[in-house]
Amino acid sequence: MDRSPAPDGGVRGDNLRMLGKLGVVAALMFGFGYALVPMYRAICTALGINVLSVSELRSAEQAPRAGNTQVDRSRTITVEFDANARGPWDFKPAQRSIAVHPGELASVVYEFRNVQNRTMAAQAIPSYAPRQAMAYFNKLECFCFSEHVLKPGESKRWPVAFVIDPKLPRDVKTITLSYTFFEVGGKVPQAPEATVRTTPPQAAVGLAREPRS
Repeated sequence: MDRSPAPDGGVRGDNLRMLGKLGVVAALMFGFGYALVPMYRAICTALGINVLSVSELRSAEQAPRAGNTQVDRSRTITVEFDANARGPWDFKPAQRSIAVHPGELASVVYEFRNVQNRTMAAQAIPSYAPRQAMAYFNKLECFCFSEHVLKPGESKRWPVAFVIDPKLPRDVKTITLSYTFFEVGGKVPQAPEATVRTTPPQAAVGLAREPRS
C-alpha cells in the first residue's frame, strides 16, 4: 500500500519552512536596523565627526539648573571668549571676557554674519583651555548644539548660557571658551556657476565678412 505523503501536506510543510525563513530574515533586519544608531555613533567617534557637539548636548542635559545651584562667592573665575572664523564669514563674541562665581548663571552673545553671496549651512565646535575645565563647564543654551542655515548677508546673534560647576579645581582661575565655525558640506546647493556668453559661429562669420567703412 502506498504511504507517500499527500500533496497538500508537502505544500504545507514547504510553506511552514518558508515562513520560518522569512521570520529569521525579518528578525535579522530588525536587529540590524536597531544596531545602526550605535554603529553610526561609533563611526562618528572614530572619525571625529560632531563628537564635541554630542558631548555638549549630554552636558546640557546633565547640567544643574540655576535655581538648584549653590553659588560659591568666595571664588571668581575669569571666562575668556574666542572665535575662530575659518571661512568667508564674520564671527566674534560680543565681549571678550567676564568674571563669574562658580555656580552662578552667566551668558555671552556671539555674533555671526554670512558675507557670501550664497546660502550656507554651518556649525560651531567648542574647545576649552585648560582642557580639564570642559567637565565643569555646563552649557544650558548654546548655538553649537545644532547646525544653522544662513542666507546671503544674513546676520545672527546667539546667546550662550552656562554655569561653572563649583567643584572646579581651585587652581583654575581662568577658562577660555573658543568656538570654531565651519561650513557643513552638502547641506545647501552650491553657488551657481557664471555663464559665459559666446558669439554664434554664423554671427562671427558675418562680422568677419562685413566690409570696413
